[in-house]
Amino acid sequence: MSQPSVSVVLPVYNAAQTVAQTIASVLAQSFTAFELVIVDDGSTDDTLARLMPLAEADARIHLVSRGSGGVSSARNLGVELARGGLIAFIDADDLWAADKLAAHVVRHARDMRLAASYARIGFLPQHATSLDACRTLSSVGEGSLRLLDVLGENPVCTMSNLVVRRDVYLAAGGFDTGLSHAEDQEFVARLLSRGSRIEAIDAVLVGYRFSPDGLSMDFDRMKAGWQLLARRHLEGPALTGLEALYLRYLARRTLRSGGSPFKALSYAFEGLRTDARAFLAEPRRGFGTLAGALAAPILPRAMRRHVFA
Repeated sequence: MSQPSVSVVLPVYNAAQTVAQTIASVLAQSFTAFELVIVDDGSTDDTLARLMPLAEADARIHLVSRGSGGVSSARNLGVELARGGLIAFIDADDLWAADKLAAHVVRHARDMRLAASYARIGFLPQHATSLDACRTLSSVGEGSLRLLDVLGENPVCTMSNLVVRRDVYLAAGGFDTGLSHAEDQEFVARLLSRGSRIEAIDAVLVGYRFSPDGLSMDFDRMKAGWQLLARRHLEGPALTGLEALYLRYLARRTLRSGGSPFKALSYAFEGLRTDARAFLAEPRRGFGTLAGALAAPILPRAMRRHVFA
């Protein structure tokens, strides 16, 4: 195939139940000058068997299989093999809108100095097959992304949302392979700390599926990873205020995913103890999250997921 403008990097580990739908959403893009680099990170289920015929059927797909090394090193390998000037990441249980790549290509063509871009996200039930099933949507701010935005509630949210120039990625040194949680936040924070400009596209282009067994549902480890990251950049009142916001975010994530209602309540109370003013800022989110956490223990799990997702 000709030189691609965009390289899509997809790390995969034991994703047999979702990866075909994820790949279908990539192959259905209205912008077609891309390649898809898939790195199977030592899957032990039949993920690789499902990927091989897909790679054989489409010349845009490049499949690499290796022993398990973690998601950060899998992404780094994918970028090393990539040929496009823009790198788009997607995780193996997420979905893209059909105009995802087209919107980012236009945005970067308008501003060649833009380092990276992201968009709005639709949050999906576990078995959703399209963005039509979105229950709630993320929001994006105006202007350039700030470090405090990323260390707080992080509007980028997932690597499936980020498109970055390959030269910027390489200059930053790629993902920190020592992190298994918050590695995406750490990467974006590092870009910003280096002076890179990241801006939003005000359109819903990513579907984020909640998987109760997924790596992104281990909230205590997410919290530990966030604390390690935040302390690299902040200290004092600024750190405690952002920690309260992040605990509010974890409470909402727990509620949305159908996780333990008592865990959601624990995050909410910890956030209030850390910095009540910061936690309750933006009353709709602050008081709404607290009310949801208080009500969750008396609701059946299926109802919690329906109400809070």
